[in-house]
Amino acid sequence: MEVFVFEWILQLVGVVLVVFILYNAIFIFREYERGVMFTLGRFTRVCGPGFVMMIPIVQQAVRTDLRMFVEDVPSQDVISRDNVSVKVNAVIYFRIIDPERAIINVADFRTAVSQLAQTTLRSVLGKHELDEMLAERDRLNADIQEILDRQTDAWGIKVTNVEIKHVDIDESMVRAIAKQAEAERLRRARVINAEGEQQAAGKLVEAGKMLAEQANAMQLRYFNALNDIATDKTTTIVFPLPTDLLPKA
Repeated sequence: MEVFVFEWILQLVGVVLVVFILYNAIFIFREYERGVMFTLGRFTRVCGPGFVMMIPIVQQAVRTDLRMFVEDVPSQDVISRDNVSVKVNAVIYFRIIDPERAIINVADFRTAVSQLAQTTLRSVLGKHELDEMLAERDRLNADIQEILDRQTDAWGIKVTNVEIKHVDIDESMVRAIAKQAEAERLRRARVINAEGEQQAAGKLVEAGKMLAEQANAMQLRYFNALNDIATDKTTTIVFPLPTDLLPKA
């Protein structure tokens, strides 16, 4: 009886051992996953997707996700080149293109990218004036994305896009900007009015020269003016008659 129990225990231990080995030896990676395999602590290869067999205890694999990551950059205090204090936040899109470097070269790639994005955002925007932050976001997005992509290349990460979401300005600064915009619109209106007066004066000078060069042009203009006035029946007109129009004695 004791022998039977002992054999049953051995069989049970063997089954448990086999299950343990299979559980730790079989890995299934989805299409968007890769495994960074280490053998006795040394990098061996990048495996997946699909079915992968590994030696338990001797080999281990770290899963990585190749899908796009979306990371919010917390609101950052930025002082623009024209000494205006603003709060700016953004969102970055990135993905892993080299699982080996993403696991070996950096401890936590998501935290590293987020911290790098915060410092880069402050550095780049601090070189520009407030008007550029508000009007040229596409160019600033491209500049930040280029810098991040260049610096994260050593981590096997590709930054595909950066979008500045909000540029929050102090209420007093908003009123100052509104006054500045109003003054700019008034200036443009005055310039346009002055240009119109200048063009009208030029046309009058040209008309005067033309009338002076033609002997009968002034008289024709005189009669045309009389015709325009005569259209109103309630108007009484008293005008001198040019002496050169009277018959000579």
